Amino acid sequence: MTWIEKTQIMDADGIRRALVRIAHEIIEKNKGVKNLALVGIRRRGVPLAQRIAEQIKKIEDVDIPIGILDITLYRDDISTLAHQPVIHRTEIPFPLAGKKIVLVDDVLYTGRTVRAALDALVDMGRPEFIQLAVLVDRGHRELPIRADYVGKNVPTSKREMVSVMVKGIDQDERVFIREFTD
Repeated sequence: MTWIEKTQIMDADGIRRALVRIAHEIIEKNKGVKNLALVGIRRRGVPLAQRIAEQIKKIEDVDIPIGILDITLYRDDISTLAHQPVIHRTEIPFPLAGKKIVLVDDVLYTGRTVRAALDALVDMGRPEFIQLAVLVDRGHRELPIRADYVGKNVPTSKREMVSVMVKGIDQDERVFIREFTD
């Protein structure tokens, strides 16, 4: 069982353009940035949230608070991850109550990661509402969850995997599809 790289779907410029567009859409949909905060899902959702916040700062000249969410203990597949899963800190340095939260992740697939993130957020407070921004929506939902902001919709098969690489975590910056081969 091996994974082979099949197709690159976004390069660094494509990722940048998608994040700029998402920032504009967030501002427009929320009629500005008052009471807005971004929360990145650990790992790659965090640098994406930071970059969206940087774009919003360029557009609106306002610093948007950013939180970091670890969903490990909220996953419904935690028993299959590892005998002792690694848990990282959740860092949300602002009260969630009454905030407009944009949850940020790299890939939306089954919806289970987002469900876990929603459970974690609601345990910490009651935001005014929660929206979802993802760099890639690959389909195959198992739960009734959809993104409010999508960088790119990429139809995939279940034998494929969408891999996102971002500076700060990875050596390269791109999005590509890998395919499982027997």
